[in-house]
Amino acid sequence: MPETTPSLDAAPPRSLPTFIVAGSPRSGTTYLYHLLDHHSGIYMAKPRAPEPKFFLVDEEYAKGLDYYSQRFFAAGSSIAVRGEKSANYLESSVVPQRMQRDLPGVKLIFVLRDPVERAYSNYLWSKRNGHETLSFEDALEQESIRENHYEPRVRFARPFSLKSRGFYAQLLQPYLDRFTREQIKIVLHDDIVARPRQLAAELMTFVGVPAISPPVDFAEHVNTAREDRQTIPLQAKRQLQELFAEPNRQLETIIQRDLSHWGR
Repeated sequence: MPETTPSLDAAPPRSLPTFIVAGSPRSGTTYLYHLLDHHSGIYMAKPRAPEPKFFLVDEEYAKGLDYYSQRFFAAGSSIAVRGEKSANYLESSVVPQRMQRDLPGVKLIFVLRDPVERAYSNYLWSKRNGHETLSFEDALEQESIRENHYEPRVRFARPFSLKSRGFYAQLLQPYLDRFTREQIKIVLHDDIVARPRQLAAELMTFVGVPAISPPVDFAEHVNTAREDRQTIPLQAKRQLQELFAEPNRQLETIIQRDLSHWGR
């Protein structure tokens, strides 16, 4: 039989992520992006910002996996371990369905932070970026109303979603239902603060590369949540601690870790 010549118009092989840092916002996902991107054996999706959000944004997802591959991973096609970071993935039940269909073997990393601290960090970020004018207490009170009226330009940034992003057990469940526990690593923001080098080794092993130590000054890359060191108003803090007490207990069962310090 005559030899067949590949079509010149054939699409190049897809380069898709082998792992994804999938949330939660204001918990240390940017830190993990820089940490993993520092490793020569890992290619992280470029550009970093704005985040790909491919599996979240309908208009992007409709463009297909070839587009996703070329748009974010073309330069890393020769590297076997590839990752992306989109912190909003945790907030969507559609995303895990799409990931399971298109990337059934992908590994998922979630970073979770004390939901009270996370909510206040989210609020400070919103103020710093010109989205927020209310006090923290008023923002909490108005959240359910404002969440239903996001302008298109901030529909994924969700600057007023302070409480709803902290119900981690509920948000994780669609992923736990569709992926094996061996594919999921749940990291606490506490670990980034308390044992960054040990955590770095764990994450590198998890994604499948030899563990290396980050530079001594690597902490400069952290997208710090409270640079101005403001203090959460006491009454609002107590309100949030009560709100998240039971959801935190549910999360303890999932991750098998004591989170009682989150309620202090």
